[in-house]
Amino acid sequence: MKTRKGQSNNQTLRLIKKLRRVSLISVLITLSILIFACNRTLNNPEELEQFPFSPTKTLIQETSDWWHPAPGLTWQWQLADLPVDTSVNADVFDLDLFDTNPEIIIELHSKGRKVICYISVGSREDWRSDAEQFPTQVLGNEYDGWPGETWLDIRQIDRLAPIMRARLDLCKLAGFDAVEPDNIDIHDNDTGFEISYDDQLVYARWLADEAHSRGLAIGIKNAPDMVADSMGFFDFAITEDAFEYGWIGEMLPFINSGKPIFAAEYSDTDVDFKSACKWGKINNVGFILKNRELDKYREVCP
Repeated sequence: MKTRKGQSNNQTLRLIKKLRRVSLISVLITLSILIFACNRTLNNPEELEQFPFSPTKTLIQETSDWWHPAPGLTWQWQLADLPVDTSVNADVFDLDLFDTNPEIIIELHSKGRKVICYISVGSREDWRSDAEQFPTQVLGNEYDGWPGETWLDIRQIDRLAPIMRARLDLCKLAGFDAVEPDNIDIHDNDTGFEISYDDQLVYARWLADEAHSRGLAIGIKNAPDMVADSMGFFDFAITEDAFEYGWIGEMLPFINSGKPIFAAEYSDTDVDFKSACKWGKINNVGFILKNRELDKYREVCP
């Protein structure tokens, strides 16, 4: 016999299916209120004004348990050319928070897949639904080559915290297993701010603590110079062009510590993908070849 909590979860899933064409944010706002209502009664109507994501209050119960992936996992990375192709034979899918319906995650979980939540933590993307929440004080130079993106002053964690915590809450509520914090490798970019390596490390550690407290694994994104200092709090690594530009070996401490490296090379370079695959097989690194726009296309090693 199902408990009342189980019945509530079934009702929530049916609601998500009905709202599959509604934005992810709208679905999860409704979902968060339903989850909250199932666990307690609101005695003060003003409490609703704090939902779904308040800087001082979260619906997510803190936990010390999260996914600990191991080397050898296969992966797919799709941020464009939607909908997500769930038929791809991969252990792990890396998908965009704002463009992924929770129903997709439910389907992938039913197939035994794990799902990583892509968010940018070092830049503001002006097309995101929460773009207007970024204070002007944290906005720096335009991200060269990526229209609509602006670098963030990651030293101002107190101003960024409400937005990043809300995003992590959304990752958790949607059912993701982990987080890809894009643009975390920021200190040597032309951001418009005097951001040091130590500033970057402090921000990375803060993000890891926030993710782990929600039961989410989190990985390092590129940033080879931060590997030694971040091994203790990152659970995996994601790299781009690391074989082509000769720094993939700097990421191997992750493999040596029992943590996977999800490595992507791009089709618009002169990368010798066969050599990358040979190196990856020797070192237990999972390479895929992708188009730069990260669409469905994926070439795997033989």
